[in-house]
Amino acid sequence: MAFQTVTSGVMKQTDILIVGGGIAGASLGARLAAEHRVALVESEQQCGRHSTGRSVAFWQASLGGDTPERRLSIASKPMFDSHWPGADTPLLRRRGALHLTSAGHDLLDGGDNLGGDDALVLLDRDSLDRMVPGLREQWSGAWFEPSCADIEVASFHAACLAAIRRSGGQVRTDSAFRSAKRSSEGWIATTDDGDIAATLIVNAAGAWADDVAIRAGLPGIALEPRRRTVVQLRVGRSGLRDLPLVTDLHASFYFKGEGDNTVWVSPLDETLTDPCDAAAEEGDVAIAIDRFQHAVDWPVEAVERKWAGLRSFAPTRAMQFGYDPLEPGFFWCAGQGGMGIQTAPAASLLCQSLIEGTVLPPELAGIDPAHFAPRRR
Repeated sequence: MAFQTVTSGVMKQTDILIVGGGIAGASLGARLAAEHRVALVESEQQCGRHSTGRSVAFWQASLGGDTPERRLSIASKPMFDSHWPGADTPLLRRRGALHLTSAGHDLLDGGDNLGGDDALVLLDRDSLDRMVPGLREQWSGAWFEPSCADIEVASFHAACLAAIRRSGGQVRTDSAFRSAKRSSEGWIATTDDGDIAATLIVNAAGAWADDVAIRAGLPGIALEPRRRTVVQLRVGRSGLRDLPLVTDLHASFYFKGEGDNTVWVSPLDETLTDPCDAAAEEGDVAIAIDRFQHAVDWPVEAVERKWAGLRSFAPTRAMQFGYDPLEPGFFWCAGQGGMGIQTAPAASLLCQSLIEGTVLPPELAGIDPAHFAPRRR
């Protein structure tokens, strides 16, 4: 897309207006700000308050099965390893993952086509017990995924916002997007911080992305925000800080070590909800504890924390990256589901190429942008 200078008197002006300060908008802004005037607007007092700030984020090669989304994850790994986009500290901390198997349930979707450092190793029950003592008797073994790593989300997100500012871009909080109308040169967007003239609007508003489209005069794409619960439990066992991520093939739970005697547990809920400031519900907390206690014999001593975030999905479950076919000045960067953070380095590079109309770089070899096209059925 060709970007022209917008002239609007004293009105604030930019080439690209990004709506949403979570990891989607922040990482794309970090890509674009070096070559374009970028303004990012966020309705909250701080960026990343919702899904990004509440994520139990880990990088996991197997997550997503054999899909284009997983290929974005794998393409993101070298970028995380290089501290992109200029983080001061490492962004990944290797933890490993155990995918528990049981009689008749021993296949991990897409796990057989991972190789190299991401290859999975099948463990028998004795080997599993040496890694995680106290597992219940129903588990026959596990697939071990050694490359799984925690993502330092706060550092990654802060580095992206810093990269925008370092290149002269603007990050405006307490600046809700209210509406946008087409002008002869692009858009006139109304925000709580005043009007902004822009050539392109990027919709990176997460669970609120459909609402942003509607405020710009476009139909939504039927995004579905879904609540995901996490509970921090204190248990009667120590030495858990470096415990691998443990899951029943992503069927009904995962847990991972947090402190010496604490774990983070999720019941993998995906409860359909309106866009909101999500909070954990007592029923979901109870389900998380029950599934945890059916997996291991560790006594639960206390619930120390509980929270929830929103994961948004398009009807096809494909991430939505690209110009809206109904409006070429409106770009979608939404619908990342539960993989937004671990795919952000490569997804932002893909979106940059689509926005600028350039050939995909070698880092994205084998990825077809058509899979991510908005409103694709």
